[in-house]
Amino acid sequence: MSYNIDIQQIQQYSKLELIAKQVVEGFVTGLHKSPFHGFSVEFAEHRIYNTGESTRHVDWKLFGKTDKLFIKRYEEETNLRCHLIVDASSSMYFPEVDYEKSDQFNKIKFSVYASAAFMHLMKKQRDAVGLSIFSDKLDVHIPDKSSLVHHKRLIHELEGLIENPKVNTKTSTIKALHTIAESVHKRSLIILFSDMMENVAQQDELFQALQHLKYNKHEVILFHTVDAAKEIDFKFENRPYQFIDLETGEEVKVNPNDVREKYIEETSKRKEKLKLRCLQYGIDFVEIDVNQGFNNLLETYLIKRKKMM
Repeated sequence: MSYNIDIQQIQQYSKLELIAKQVVEGFVTGLHKSPFHGFSVEFAEHRIYNTGESTRHVDWKLFGKTDKLFIKRYEEETNLRCHLIVDASSSMYFPEVDYEKSDQFNKIKFSVYASAAFMHLMKKQRDAVGLSIFSDKLDVHIPDKSSLVHHKRLIHELEGLIENPKVNTKTSTIKALHTIAESVHKRSLIILFSDMMENVAQQDELFQALQHLKYNKHEVILFHTVDAAKEIDFKFENRPYQFIDLETGEEVKVNPNDVREKYIEETSKRKEKLKLRCLQYGIDFVEIDVNQGFNNLLETYLIKRKKMM
């Protein structure tokens, strides 16, 4: 993935905003070649100008292209409320990457870029968006709004996740999700990015916290964020490795070939249990490989948004 950035764009947007803008524009262009052909992605509504009315809201750019007068139509109320939740515990910083290279992603970088892309799409659709970030505690909780100043604030918080990596920070998904579920505006779309690396002994409590997200008639999408090659298929060379738990610092030396079969078996069981619970609770479970791009996420969002409107 490459990005062509000019000086005017740099002055108007931050780097993250630029990337989000280009991700969304590339996605929208691709919709016409996908099963979503015909799906409405028109963000600005217009109507024909009636002689004698105020020209205050005339779209002059459109006039320059069409030589016809159209009025921009503004909505008094927000179309949709959406709350983004990003797991920023240390396990989300796996694997190590060069954050300056656009084609290298770990779980946190992918979640940040995806969240920024969602925000850009929501801004275009005049949807309100909020943001929560958690690790061993709820670090950030910003209620949903739709103003430009608000979007800038959210972008700043997301950029901080990449600029200030968390080291040896455990996950406290359970407490954070309960707090968020109680505070998010009714009938919101909640989007959660997490690798769900919670303590196995607390799985039942984790499932209860996920169920709580459905409180107040929320719709919920869980993007289970993973590096599939390393975390699902356990693809490492046949040689000894020193594996380090990013949250506790615990180390173990092992040859991947000796444990791969058992590792894949246990990981698969855990994932299937999580998927089953999400199905029972009416939560959309979507496994996301950080190396497979953003289109699947944006398509999932558009489908869910269409159903909610």
